[in-house]
Amino acid sequence: MDIIKTKAQMQEWSKKRQRESKTICFVPTMGYLHKGHISLMEKGKSLCDTLVVSIFVNPTQFGPNEDLASYPSDIENDLALAEKAGVTAVFLPTKDHIYPENFQTEINLKSLPNFLCGKFRPIHFSGVATVVTKLFNIVMPDIAVFGQKDYQQLQIIRQLTLDLDFDVKIVAGPIIREKDGLAMSSRNAYLSASQKKSALSLSKSLHLARELIAKGEKNLVTIRNQIEAFICTFPETTIEYVSFCDPETLEDTDSIENQILLALAVKVGKTRLIDNALIDPAQ
Repeated sequence: MDIIKTKAQMQEWSKKRQRESKTICFVPTMGYLHKGHISLMEKGKSLCDTLVVSIFVNPTQFGPNEDLASYPSDIENDLALAEKAGVTAVFLPTKDHIYPENFQTEINLKSLPNFLCGKFRPIHFSGVATVVTKLFNIVMPDIAVFGQKDYQQLQIIRQLTLDLDFDVKIVAGPIIREKDGLAMSSRNAYLSASQKKSALSLSKSLHLARELIAKGEKNLVTIRNQIEAFICTFPETTIEYVSFCDPETLEDTDSIENQILLALAVKVGKTRLIDNALIDPAQ
């Protein structure tokens, strides 16, 4: 497994593979890898000749008073997991490589960032779109794999790729969960044992919504109210949003005639967690 630390080295590595007619799959991460990340790598490995993983905690997607300084990190373990997963190369840039002195450019989307997490993290998706644009230009992949747990991010990357004419196919990886249903996240490391029990309020809320819809409930306000009441029965939970929305535009919807996205953001203690599910009333 190659370990690459500069933009020039990464671009030359990719150009060499292109000259050899080898395809490149890319999985961008912020490190502190878990089974969710590994599942994206395994998916990517099956799609291309080579697999590149980046590990970079992107400062521009963190707002004031967020957890940039405390974001968990274990590079040695990350590299071991990546090698075990069959990764061909790991890209480990520094902040100065990605954002050199006098860096001035931002990528902003007009609509998709205005919903869900974007309402509460106003600079977040500009930072995501900017760093992904740079990483695509540096790694030059044929395919990139993103997880569905960050559903809004996935939609933004899809739109970004379309709008800016990147010759990159975006592939979605499913949400990977603990045995108890908790969606895997690097931020789960912040949770105490009791908080992990409260964190299950998110995945259980998704099941509750499905059950209510299966029983014939069609009023989304009623369903949302029941979900919010349910989450509030768990200690240390603070609801940021419970949203039913269109899976493509992320705009709020009051109809369950077609497939909808149920997306949640809940703070458990000081830890902000997200989860979501696509719900098809026909099923």
